[in-house]
Amino acid sequence: MNRSRNLMLIGGATLAGVLLGWAAAQGRQRKHRADLFSRRPSRRTAALGYLAGRPGLETIRLLQDYLRWETQPALRRRAGALVHRFEARL
Repeated sequence: MNRSRNLMLIGGATLAGVLLGWAAAQGRQRKHRADLFSRRPSRRTAALGYLAGRPGLETIRLLQDYLRWETQPALRRRAGALVHRFEARL
């Protein structure tokens, strides 16, 4: 009986850890998404770096919106390269 209780505690702790990790990741992604449209170029650069590791259709759409908004050529090139790379993968 003690062994089954320990297994249940371990399972519950694992599930709680996974849920907390998922929630933290979602919050971080929302922060970086907001930073993509920040007034500060350094935050926009950091957000592009974060999004570079997250290829997908949603990221492509977000970057396309960003390309229409961004005025700095260097950041536009970086975002355009990411869109091109992600589209080639899909």
